Amino acid sequence: MIDRGGGFAWYELLTTKAAAAQAFYASVVGWEAQDASTATFPYHVFSAGKTEVSGLMELPPDALRMGAEPRWVGYVAVDDIDATVERLKRLGGSVFVPPTDSNIGRVSIVTDPQMATFGIVGTLKRGEPATEPPLPGTVGWHELLAGDGASAFAFYSELFGWKPAPRENDRLDSYRLVEAGGLTSIGMFNKLPRVPVPFWLYYFEVPDLALAVARVKEGGGRVVQGPMELLGGSWIARCIDPQGAMFSLQGNTSQTGIEPASNRELGWSAEWGGFASRGKVVVPPSGKPGTKSNP
Repeated sequence: MIDRGGGFAWYELLTTKAAAAQAFYASVVGWEAQDASTATFPYHVFSAGKTEVSGLMELPPDALRMGAEPRWVGYVAVDDIDATVERLKRLGGSVFVPPTDSNIGRVSIVTDPQMATFGIVGTLKRGEPATEPPLPGTVGWHELLAGDGASAFAFYSELFGWKPAPRENDRLDSYRLVEAGGLTSIGMFNKLPRVPVPFWLYYFEVPDLALAVARVKEGGGRVVQGPMELLGGSWIARCIDPQGAMFSLQGNTSQTGIEPASNRELGWSAEWGGFASRGKVVVPPSGKPGTKSNP
């Protein structure tokens, strides 16, 4: 069992074409895939070098019939999953999959009161403890696009013991930094009204963002925002894989093939509160800091 109590510790891609997704993420993020299937349960594990990062599985037929679509799911590690799920229900959350023994540990798929989906895992058997700074190929940031960030934080704080983290000078008041599992790797903010439902977004570390973005496009994925430079010199891009699962990339770049954010993208980011993501102010094409504004 791996103890990373209270923080995100495992991730799964639920998709409709596992073989195609495996090839896509191998190209974009550099992951290798290991077959970890059982006699009755097809399952692959993505690894960055020797570090296990996430699982890969096909959406079950029942889930497809209920309208489930490809997505990434992050799992928070806890000591007592059954007690945690009961506490979640008392706090207003919902349970899609009750605590169930699986090949990665005892898991449950749940939602917060605003219907953002995530997982809970106990007795986790896979993965490695997160590092700071994050290693290439690992998940370096987690972002909740909430209906109401303040009430969302209150829920997760009560459920997992998450704490507010010290604010950095280049972040906005509307963006809440969160400490969980001993690391500050979570941000929360209010989603735009046009975003249908709250959701969690996961950021994969890459050594060269320009190269990764090019491979997203070559592999049939879409870049829906960015690449954009944040104050401090890092770059981000929000993407959708060929099957429709949303994810983000972050890292440095050689700038080969990268274009500055367009005015349209900067205007869109300003609608989020003057930042593109991770709560940091966008660097406009002129190189001057963007103007902060409230959503």
